Amino acid sequence: MTKEPIAIIVIEILTKSDCSLCDDMKEIVNRVLTDYPVKLVMTDIESDETLYKKFKERIPVLKINGIESFIYKTNETTLRHKLDKVR
Repeated sequence: MTKEPIAIIVIEILTKSDCSLCDDMKEIVNRVLTDYPVKLVMTDIESDETLYKKFKERIPVLKINGIESFIYKTNETTLRHKLDKVR
């Protein structure tokens, strides 16, 4: 019997410098990372003019597999529930 490979979940955080909400979101994600097969991608919106124009007033944004899942704040329990559904 062959095992199915574990699918990697991609979590992307859209962030920028000097953003306390971004720091809070990163802290929560880092607590959860060890329990899931996750690849974390940090995207600095200030390095891309298009992203900056789109998200400058709406960060941080957390995407799970490309889908916006949290804006401004995240909750550890809710994040775990969403990751369980993706698993």
